[in-house]
Amino acid sequence: MNLLGWAMLLVSWTAILLLVAVCVRKILIVDRDNIHAPLDIDTDPHSDPK
Repeated sequence: MNLLGWAMLLVSWTAILLLVAVCVRKILIVDRDNIHAPLDIDTDPHSDPK
């Protein structure tokens, strides 16, 4: 494989690994404002929506 082939391989794998890292980070980092206890969740279908 020539130099251009190695460069394409390196750039491709770097982009793939960066994309995977960003996706995993977005999955594992949780916004604490979106987490609610079961008792905080309103399940009454007749309640007034906000």
